[in-house]
Amino acid sequence: RSVRWTAHRKMAAVMGGGLFLSPLLLFPFLVSVLGLQQVPLLLWSSQGSLWNTVATPHEGHVITDSQLASFLDLALTSGPHNVLLFLQDKLILEDFTAYGGVFSSKQDTAFPSLESMLEAAPSSLVLPSVDWYAASTLTAYLKEKLGTSPLHIDQATLRELKLNGSIPSLLVVRLPYTTSTSLMTPKEVLSGNDAVLGQVLGVLKAEEVPYTAIFTATRPSRAARDVSSVGSTGRQLLQAKTAAPTTYPPLAYPKTNPCILFWAKNISLAYDKEHTVELTNQTFLTDTVNTDESTCSNESAVLVLNYKNVFRGLPVTLRFRMRNRHYPVSGRAWFTLYRLEVAFNSSTAFFNASQVTAPSNYSFHCGYVSNQPRHGSILVPKDTDLFTQLWMVHFEAFQIQGFNVTSGNFSYASDCSGFFSAGIWMGLVTTFLLVFILTYGLHMVMSLKTMDRFDDPKGPSISVPQTE
Repeated sequence: RSVRWTAHRKMAAVMGGGLFLSPLLLFPFLVSVLGLQQVPLLLWSSQGSLWNTVATPHEGHVITDSQLASFLDLALTSGPHNVLLFLQDKLILEDFTAYGGVFSSKQDTAFPSLESMLEAAPSSLVLPSVDWYAASTLTAYLKEKLGTSPLHIDQATLRELKLNGSIPSLLVVRLPYTTSTSLMTPKEVLSGNDAVLGQVLGVLKAEEVPYTAIFTATRPSRAARDVSSVGSTGRQLLQAKTAAPTTYPPLAYPKTNPCILFWAKNISLAYDKEHTVELTNQTFLTDTVNTDESTCSNESAVLVLNYKNVFRGLPVTLRFRMRNRHYPVSGRAWFTLYRLEVAFNSSTAFFNASQVTAPSNYSFHCGYVSNQPRHGSILVPKDTDLFTQLWMVHFEAFQIQGFNVTSGNFSYASDCSGFFSAGIWMGLVTTFLLVFILTYGLHMVMSLKTMDRFDDPKGPSISVPQTE
């Protein structure tokens, strides 16, 4: 077996866990010292002796993209060319510890199919800590190495496929993860994902198709504890855990020498009575968005984002139309995102986005670009278009640059916030009011008059006639 955890199988048996969970039992400290942006990755294959020469990663070691590529190359060069990628939205090592039946009976595990597959596989490799960026780019890397486009499937469509062991294929199965608003617990969601994994691999096993399987996630399910303060004195157990912000590179068109850059923390769409769909992962992490229809020149630029299977199994297209003009008054060129288009089901919604403007050698940044009133309504829908009124479009931490892109990085950002914000105006008004009160008080004090005559006790008394 290529997995170098055999020395610890007895410990797994005593603790009640399976073979797959044995490496996890040996790293209780690893969970607390992992960085904020690592995910676990599991590999197994129907062919033996693929990773016999791989040294066991030591505790706390984070697998980089180059190291992960070397592990994958061993499987792609001498192993089966049918690669099955199970890509969960979020995952962390603690998910296996909490829901894998480590501290209870083995019947309580949420990963029975995954454990049995790893135990029965001739070759398997467990990497507890892989850099999240390396895991999120797996689809693009496998596409390049296998020379074939990824095919997104589920257990139903897999039965209709006829795989050939001599022809490379890349099958991607997307698995969800629970959210704070989900009605299902994390263990229920993970158990459902494990059932899907077992059904898909059961089809391949029934057809006797050789394969190499990978199970990982695009990003951690939650941030691990920051260990920068380990060893310091003071109370630490009750300190709040600060989650590190998720970072990923901007979307660039084209990939080499880009002329358009786009980034957003959150991209959400809602149509009519459909549920809200978040497209952030598809845009920046999984490389499933298509930008081939985008164009750029010195005068205009169009960023086209084509998404598949968004609403009712139909695609959705976003078009950011920008133009670059020189204004003699300012003596410089400015670019404007004059229109955002949302194409769906042979109809197009139009939004006026003329507030998205900046000097052409700058990028534009705004906290919220949305058609929702509570976020400023920077996207103004076309009044006479009923189709446009059905859409909710929302971007958070929006940044775009369509001209004068250098070195593949954003230029200085022109922010949408005005120079005088509400807080600044409140401070100025309060200051002016206090200055007015102080000035009025000083004026009143300075206008006080003293008596010009005083009573002398040795002289005659002062008499003031009534007429005065």
